[in-house]
Amino acid sequence: MLATIVVAIVGAPAPGYASPSASPFMRVYGSVQAPYGFVQFCNAAPGECADPKPEDERISATTDRLAELDAVNRVINQKILPATDQEIYGVSEYWTLPSMRGDCEDYALLKRKILIERGWPASALLMTVVRDEKGEGHAVLTARTAQGDYILDNKTDDIRMWHETPYEFVMRQSFLSGRVWMSLDPRHVRTPAALAGVRAPSPWATITRP
Repeated sequence: MLATIVVAIVGAPAPGYASPSASPFMRVYGSVQAPYGFVQFCNAAPGECADPKPEDERISATTDRLAELDAVNRVINQKILPATDQEIYGVSEYWTLPSMRGDCEDYALLKRKILIERGWPASALLMTVVRDEKGEGHAVLTARTAQGDYILDNKTDDIRMWHETPYEFVMRQSFLSGRVWMSLDPRHVRTPAALAGVRAPSPWATITRP
């Protein structure tokens, strides 16, 4: 679970859950402010946030590709022990590649790195911020394929289509630029329902918990 949550514009409704009949592809609505922890991560490890190659496109979700997603998701979920940034680093928000323990975004970053090393294009592997079942900030990894957007999640070993999860999707990386983030809700293009440590200016958003 992400340590820092920034709420949306006062009085604005939260994005709704995806309908079971929703498109297999997420729709994006415009650029938004990137999560603060992600910005810090990119400054410390710029190679992990490099822009994808121009020719990168959606790849086919073959049986082998889906099996690879499933295997990486399961292995990392088992290898990395869950712990908050406060417990590990003594700060509320810190994105990094974990070695033994990590927060939800750390799981996603490591899965992304491993899949890229295995030949997946960076444009197909996008860091994504959602609200979980408790309405709390949570990070997952989206795998963009020609058949739809799949989710790798440290809360479950199963790979699911994005609209089959219980989450409210807030924002994700752009597949065109490694440092740009896009809103997944049309009401929050200017000021997103910003989770994951996004630092938004007052009076539009306030930090609700450390």
